[in-house]
Amino acid sequence: MHNARDTGAARLDDPWYDALASGWGEPDDTDSRPRCASPPAAEEVYTEVHGSAAFQEVRRRYRRFVFPAAAAFLIWYLVYVVAATTAPSLMARPVVGVLNVAMVAGLAQFVTTFLLTWGYARHARLRRDRVALELRWVTQEMMRGQGR
Repeated sequence: MHNARDTGAARLDDPWYDALASGWGEPDDTDSRPRCASPPAAEEVYTEVHGSAAFQEVRRRYRRFVFPAAAAFLIWYLVYVVAATTAPSLMARPVVGVLNVAMVAGLAQFVTTFLLTWGYARHARLRRDRVALELRWVTQEMMRGQGR
């Protein structure tokens, strides 16, 4: 059953939820004590994170999956299009009943799209998400001026 009071409520055990980013838990500026040094500028943090080994590893893992997968899918699609235009007799050959080679290959395009999407999500979850999340926390600490 749907409870209207629960809509939009973030779970505190969610690893992507950041209480400080939402404004909770941040100190209010009502005290008169002097502030610490200001946090670094976003450009400095970006440059430092961009050059870090963790960021380069995330990018390398991303490229090692995406470039070959995209190339394989584009080649598969181009083979289908070229075969459909240059070999109509091959594509019209019956496979089972009224299904011919062109229909099977066209449906296989959809299947490979879903498989590629599943493979990408699995690869991201197993190979990149944890490192990216750790990098996110490090970056947020750097923006607050707490770490380096």
